[in-house]
Amino acid sequence: MQMPVFHDMFMLPLPVIEKMLRPILVYFFLIAMLRLAGKRELAQLNPFDLVVLLTLSNTVQNAIIGEDNSVTGGMIGAATLLVVNYAVVRFLYGHQRLDVLVEGGCDVLIEEGVLQRDRLKRELITISELEAAAHKQGFASLDDIDRAVLDPGGTIAFFAKKPTAESARHEELMKRLDVLSAQVAALRS
Repeated sequence: MQMPVFHDMFMLPLPVIEKMLRPILVYFFLIAMLRLAGKRELAQLNPFDLVVLLTLSNTVQNAIIGEDNSVTGGMIGAATLLVVNYAVVRFLYGHQRLDVLVEGGCDVLIEEGVLQRDRLKRELITISELEAAAHKQGFASLDDIDRAVLDPGGTIAFFAKKPTAESARHEELMKRLDVLSAQVAALRS
């Protein structure tokens, strides 16, 4: 006698090959769509982006598992996704050009202290979002930044302005004047 609970939990209503092909197709579809959506979707999430990613996972769930609600089917689908992801990452590791094609390149958002507004617009990053990311990395304002680069993974790297030779010389002269002023004040008293 077969118990219906265990039968429903572990019997696959779909062939195993279909259970493996569905997640593979959805995986490559999502990679392509996220690539088209831009780097912002990957790391610089605002509440709207987070909602989209969460509902996206729910939307493609049935495409991955089909009419199957069994534990076995879920495990096959999950294992397939993990194996495909491992294989793709491993493959791209050895093929740099293809990796750049899939992930994209870096985008410079600030160059020599100047905001690149066209690139911010293309990546859909507002100035306030850029400022917030800079604050997280310890910068008081965007004025302190010489260069900001949006990496393919969606993180932004900020590089501080280095003082110019003229501003360093000015700073040194001001320090010497302060010392001289203090010495003159000490001589007067």
